[in-house]
Order: sequence, then structure tokens, then C-alpha cells
Amino acid sequence: MRTLVFCLLLALVFPATAAEIKINFGDFSGDHGLTNDFRSALAGGGRPGDWQIVMDDVPSAFAPISSNAPPAMNHIPVLAQLDADPTDERFPMLIYDKETFKDFRLKTQFKIVDGMLEQMAGIVFRYQNESNFYVVRVSALGHNLRFYKVVNGVRGNLVGPPLNVSTGVWHSLAIQCEGNRVTCWLDDNLVMPSLQDDTFASGDIGFWTKSDSVTHFGDTQITYTPVVPMAQLLIQNVLQQEPRLLGLRIYTLDKNGIPHIIASKDPAEVGKAGTASEQGAINKGAIYFGRGKGTVAVTMPLEDRNGDPVAAIRVQMDAFFGETQDSAVLRARMIMQMMQAQIMTGQDLSQ
Repeated sequence: MRTLVFCLLLALVFPATAAEIKINFGDFSGDHGLTNDFRSALAGGGRPGDWQIVMDDVPSAFAPISSNAPPAMNHIPVLAQLDADPTDERFPMLIYDKETFKDFRLKTQFKIVDGMLEQMAGIVFRYQNESNFYVVRVSALGHNLRFYKVVNGVRGNLVGPPLNVSTGVWHSLAIQCEGNRVTCWLDDNLVMPSLQDDTFASGDIGFWTKSDSVTHFGDTQITYTPVVPMAQLLIQNVLQQEPRLLGLRIYTLDKNGIPHIIASKDPAEVGKAGTASEQGAINKGAIYFGRGKGTVAVTMPLEDRNGDPVAAIRVQMDAFFGETQDSAVLRARMIMQMMQAQIMTGQDLSQ
């Protein structure tokens, strides 16, 4: 459904190692739908957006051989918001559901196709929910670009320059967030000085329209600094002090009460299901011991500040000569206490 590539970037605005997501809407055409990677959202009133994959002519990435030749076009799948409900304060959004973004640079293509009351296209970012987010949008009828935020359903001041945005042709919109600084470009031109706002530190990203705007969006690229959950930072901190540990995992329960790995010494294990031992550690506060060839493993609860189990950890270690269950549990408990000292609630693990 998506292409996720980790690469080394030279740009100074990101660390040496960053991540890149390329959203190719051709991946969602045919029998594939948007529901696995996106969710529809609506701010204001009216009908939700009708988000579909349609075919459209998009300029080729390759320049024409002659400067007098018309631009080459590719007939490819694009994202479209097709519902022309004219409700005034209606803001359909399609939220990308696979990643949370803090510092990032997004670039997308858009084409404003139709609209009697509004002709707009935008990107919503650091999205928390339908009542809390940032947005950068352009208006063909209003002849402007605006940045604003919505906090608890209340729209803040609109900031941005007047400019002309033609309909029926493709444009590019780019947004960059670094800490509390927001910068945006239209058709590769910086449109205004960077803005600063501290309201939202991270969140989701999505596509935005208003009222009866019929708008198309093309393939989208997001370069970003991955947000490392607290649980994974706990693992990393322990391994710096105890690098000889054979394995270290943190488990929490999903909505069905099944334990899954949310952090591990081996990142490839994240998302895998746990066993009855991890479930018992969280639900009952129990401790489990296992022995392998030359190794021992201990599973025990990780508690919040009130002493309630909120997660389970599994520690795998080399066994020393004469190792007993009690000595293995004592060694694992020291690891657990290092982690437990850094969390207050279960929610801290996912922050």
C-alpha cells in the first residue's frame, strides 16, 4: 500500500538518518481501497468527503525535449474529493493513518477542478482529531494562501499572502515543520516567512478541502524524523548500560486483551503477538521464568506510579554457572526497575 524507505539525507534540516514515505495513489486503484492506510474525517458540518481514486492527466516528471513543446502528460490514478456539498463550514479531510509526524517536509501535487462557492485545496498536519489541527490551504476564488490552526473546534487567525492560483492545472504545495516552525512553498516558491506556533508538537497528516470544492491530489512525498516511542527509548537506554542482554521486549495489551510487542532490542519484532506469560504478567502481576541452553528468560510486569501493571517486559540473559530462578528474577528485576523509574503512566510508553 505504501513505499517506506529509510535513507541518508544531506539536508541540514533533518538528522543524518531520516525516513521517507512515498504515497503513490496507483497503489490504491483497482481492487485496493483507501481504508487500510487512510481514514475520512470531517470538521464543521455537512456530509463527509467522498474520497476516491480517479484517473487524470498529470505532467510528467521529465522535461520536454524542446522548450516549445507542450509538457508531456501521464494518465495516472490520483486522489479526488468528489462530494460537492455546499455547506459553508464543511471541511472534508482524508487522514494518513500509518505514521505520526513531528518534524517533516511534505510535498504534494494538487489540482482544483470545480466548485461554485469554494475552490480550495490544502494539507492538514499535526492533526490530533477533527477539532484540533493545523492546515495550510490555497483558494482559487479567494486568491490567497492561508495558514491557521483549529483548537477545540475554534479556528484561529488566518495568516498568509494574496496570490493567484489557477484552476484546472496542477500545482505543487510543500510544507515543512521543524519544532514549532512552519514553512510553506507553492510551486517551489517560498510564499511567506516561516511561522512559529507551539500548540501542537506532533500529529497525523492528511488532505483537506472546503465546502463544494472538487479537488484532485497527486502522489505525495514525506521526509521526516521518526518519532521514537518512549517504550523504545527505554529499551535503548537499558541496552546502553547492559549491552550483553540477549533480548529485551516490552508488551502491552491491545483492545482485545492480546499482548503485542511495542518495543524490542530487535525492532523487527515490534507488532508480534505475545503469549499467556505476558498476558498473565499484565493482568495478574505474575512473574514467569524459563530456561534455555545456556540462557534464562524472565517475564514480569512493568508498573505505573500507582503500582498497577501497565505492560510486561521479557528479559533474556546468558545464564551463569549455578544460576537459579531466584537469581535470574533478581537480575531481571534490576532491569525492570531501571525502566519503571522513567514512567508515570501506561500512556507514557507510547508518547
